[in-house]
Order: sequence, then C-alpha cells, then structure tokens
Amino acid sequence: MALAVASLVPDLVDKPLSWGLGWFPSGYAIGHSAFVAIPVGLGVLLFGSRLDRLWVSVAFVVGYWTHLLGDVLNPIRYGNSILVGRVLWPVSAAEPYEIDRGLGRGLAYLEDFVAELVTMPITDVVLLYLLLPAATIALWIFDGAPGVTLLSRAVGTVRSRLR
Repeated sequence: MALAVASLVPDLVDKPLSWGLGWFPSGYAIGHSAFVAIPVGLGVLLFGSRLDRLWVSVAFVVGYWTHLLGDVLNPIRYGNSILVGRVLWPVSAAEPYEIDRGLGRGLAYLEDFVAELVTMPITDVVLLYLLLPAATIALWIFDGAPGVTLLSRAVGTVRSRLR
C-alpha cells in the first residue's frame, strides 16, 4: 500500500499545483525534485525505523524514488535522451507547457494514452496492462492483502461516528 501511494506522490503534489492552481509552469516541480525527495525519503526511513515499521518506510521510498527515475528515463521510450532536469527543481525548471489547458491537461493525456494503446501490439497491451497488474494483485493477495484491515477499521470508525 505504501509503495502504491508513494509512487503517486510526485504527481499528486505537482499536477494540481501546476494544472489547477498555476503555481508552476509545468507538472515537474517540488514533488518531483530530488532536492525534496531525498531528504523526505531519508526522513521517512528514519521515522519508520523508530516506529519499527522499516519495511513500510522502505516501500514508500522505493515508490517515491522510482517514480522520479521513471520520469527521468521515460523519454527513452520515444528515442529521446533522458531528462535529468525533471528532478532538479528549482535549479533546473522544466519547460513550461506551450498551451495552458488547466485541469483539462489530464483529459488530454488520457486521450493520448488511449490513442497510443490502440496502436500498440496486442501482446504489449496484454503484458503491460493486463498481466503485470494481475501479477501485482495476485502477489498482494498472497501477501495477505495488507491495508484491507486498516481500511475496514477506518470505515467502521467513520460509520460509528456518523450514527
């Protein structure tokens, strides 16, 4: 659960601040910055070890840092060079968007993704978008579905307080 949530943290921070509030000229800023991610990751590891939850904190750091690595390496898929500057905010700010679409940028990216998905070989689609998530879910279930009990307790607490 920590890995899954942490892998979204950079986008959950930067995209709303850029697309929704216009605070940054692109979706790569404070949440994607190695200058923020490294101390945050080290702090999470320290905090997790003190609470005897080291594996949860390691999962968080792996999720957060691999998101940044993926953003740096992603251009290779299209035959371009890696973009180390994406994780060096504020020293190296990402190029601003040519067109400000606000929150509609997310819909534009979804449209681009679906168009790319349609043109991909079916084996790639099955492997990347069906088998990999299915294997991940199977591993999560095999591991005892961590997080379900916590979520169930939280829902029960909210329900009891609302009554």
